[in-house]
Amino acid sequence: MKNFITIIILFASINLLKSQTNTVKTALILIDIQNDYFKDGKMELCIPEVTAQNAKRVLEKFRHEKLPIIHVKHESTRPGASFFAPGTKGSEIHALVSPIEDEKVVIKNYPNSFRETELLGYLKDKEIDRLVIVGMMSHMCVDATTRAAKDYGFECAVIEDACTTKDLEINGKTVYAEDVHNAFMAALDYYYSDVFTTEVFLKGWGK
Repeated sequence: MKNFITIIILFASINLLKSQTNTVKTALILIDIQNDYFKDGKMELCIPEVTAQNAKRVLEKFRHEKLPIIHVKHESTRPGASFFAPGTKGSEIHALVSPIEDEKVVIKNYPNSFRETELLGYLKDKEIDRLVIVGMMSHMCVDATTRAAKDYGFECAVIEDACTTKDLEINGKTVYAEDVHNAFMAALDYYYSDVFTTEVFLKGWGK
């Protein structure tokens, strides 16, 4: 009987160790969902309200699951910068996804959220393995941050309809925001991340 109990305890310990080893810790990163990107802001993007509503849905899920949440806020230090000036209303995080309680806020000055910020150290301290990424702009800060995250060894998931961008111009030609966005999401999905819609991500949560 004693040997039988010992065997049961041994198997229980092995299973617990396996479950701990296989645990993947996930954090949400919301990038630059700030007032200047919305109507009457200094750099209005394509459908920012729709994008922010989808980001809010993902945010609420992370809050419900009590998982780590990091808000990234850009403050422009470039001379002559036209938006995100420190201390302005436009640089504030939009009310739809405003940080609460102990949610981490990281201030950055470059498109890559890891560059000269505390983000990498914070994620390592929290032993994060996987990042879910939403935010603005698809072709700039979302792209730069996702690629850097992958290079640092994180698994990444980008929620494509919780990101957005703007029309771009090249050699006198306009590339419309939808095409810019889709091209960058397709490029990220090839290697740097998995790309999901909000609906698919939320339905597949925990599976």
